[in-house]
Amino acid sequence: MKTNRKMFRAVAATTLVGGLFLASCSSDNSSSAPATDSKASEGTADRGPITFAMGKNDTDKIIPIIEKWNAEHPDEKVELKELAGEADAQRETLVQSLQAKKDDYDVMALDVVWTAEFAANQWIAPLTGDLKVDTSDLLQPTVDSATYKDTLYALPQNTNGQLLFRNTELAPNAPEKWQDLVDACGEVKDKDCLLLQLKQYEGLTVNTTDFMEGWGGSVLGGEEITVDSPDSQAGLRALVDGYKDGVIAKSATATTEEETNLAFVAGDTAFAINWPYMYDNAVESEATNGKFEVQPLVGKDGVGTSTLGGYNNAINVNSKHKATALDFMKFIVNKENQTSFAEAAFPPVLASIYDDNALVEKFPYLPALKTSLENAAPRPVSPFYPAISKAIQDNAYAAITGDKSVEDATKDMKAAIENASK
Repeated sequence: MKTNRKMFRAVAATTLVGGLFLASCSSDNSSSAPATDSKASEGTADRGPITFAMGKNDTDKIIPIIEKWNAEHPDEKVELKELAGEADAQRETLVQSLQAKKDDYDVMALDVVWTAEFAANQWIAPLTGDLKVDTSDLLQPTVDSATYKDTLYALPQNTNGQLLFRNTELAPNAPEKWQDLVDACGEVKDKDCLLLQLKQYEGLTVNTTDFMEGWGGSVLGGEEITVDSPDSQAGLRALVDGYKDGVIAKSATATTEEETNLAFVAGDTAFAINWPYMYDNAVESEATNGKFEVQPLVGKDGVGTSTLGGYNNAINVNSKHKATALDFMKFIVNKENQTSFAEAAFPPVLASIYDDNALVEKFPYLPALKTSLENAAPRPVSPFYPAISKAIQDNAYAAITGDKSVEDATKDMKAAIENASK
């Protein structure tokens, strides 16, 4: 269980971020073009020692990689600078340093939801020109999460996607779409059917976005706010109706990932939506070992859309050794190191890893996770993400609990997002 607990902390650090802080100083620079000042272009060919900043919950995966790099590059050693375990504290430390235009962090592991904000503020160097990097071997949604205004600003390091877990004793057949799951719930007796995270925190934002995207909608469509589109409303309505009709467990409005994990591995729910860390826990539990399967999420017409988690590595515009910084980021995503991530239940971004037969035999959820990731969507790419997340949480919760109609909830989401971006 120790490994699983560590994995849960890793998931928490890279997915449960948006609800922890409100819109930041980035708001003044939301329309900034890609950084073109001299700082961004300085040091792009320069080499030397660098520092790498990352939240301490996940550094056990990166330390062996740093040690290998340092053994091969004695004149360009990487010094690890561990940040706090809590995501908001990590971000605060980085923002304070970047606002002061310091170079104490050369490469920074950014939660995927921070990338747009840091890019908009011109705190990180665009990966263009001398810093251009080939991302064709990476899972495309991870690249999308590192892109702001059509410019790549970071190199994905690791990722995460949700899975649909199914207790095969309670629900023998795998659903192909949402209605199949609804129908299966009609056959579940004396147990909850579907458990997911609808407590008023970042997990609610994630699951609400999943449903909107899974019905063909979105929160943002480029520069346009689309959270109140007919498709987005249809997705939220499916979520609301699922809760009202008992398809979704009534306890979901007080449930986080860990409560979901505990309920599923105890055999108390037929279906659960959660991150891959739950797989090992289900294998180890007598109630579910040999009695569960995993698949991608289901949407309106087939495979659904998972929200993307993970870290993107970015270069501080003030770094004096950007060439080394870039090469170290590329080193992290080579096959050997990405394989080590998979071995540590830290989902890699290199697509080929998910087709490695030896790894699939060891981690049978990898094919389902690959499909989930290929169909995943980054959380709204915006420097105002924290405010967007709060708007979604407040109004989705009101709709789920019956305090607002779906139409009013999405209208109020849109108004709050518009107000945050002014």
